[in-house]
Amino acid sequence: MQTDIGAAPELVWSLISDVTRMGEWSPEATGAIWKGDAKGPAVGAKFTGTNANGKKSWKTDCEITTCEPSRAFGFRVTAVGLKIARWDYRIDPTATGCQVTETWTDDRGGLAKFAGKFASGVAERDDHNRETMTRTLATLKAAAESASA
Repeated sequence: MQTDIGAAPELVWSLISDVTRMGEWSPEATGAIWKGDAKGPAVGAKFTGTNANGKKSWKTDCEITTCEPSRAFGFRVTAVGLKIARWDYRIDPTATGCQVTETWTDDRGGLAKFAGKFASGVAERDDHNRETMTRTLATLKAAAESASA
């Protein structure tokens, strides 16, 4: 999914890479807590992601895989030792700010797909994530453009 944002790439990257604020833009991710010595974004830094969908809530284990200020941010998600997904954000400068591309890669095997339906209440993750990504990018755009105004 992509959106154009009328704000500097540096600002947008700072919002995306502060995983503790993800709940401000995402309709499903509610936030994150840094783990160990991690205090901010860096390759290898780990955090616990918190999520909710209706009455369902769950936590995931995440590790940052890409951390290029103003350009890219990404992390890998696991739960109870099972691969779940990778989330990546690419930020490309434009004449009026930047274009943000959000990508979700499904890494779940059969067991994780089966268990995920019960843990999250979402049977069709592809369609669900496309819809939540659209909402996430719209909310991120509003927050970034408001902050840069």
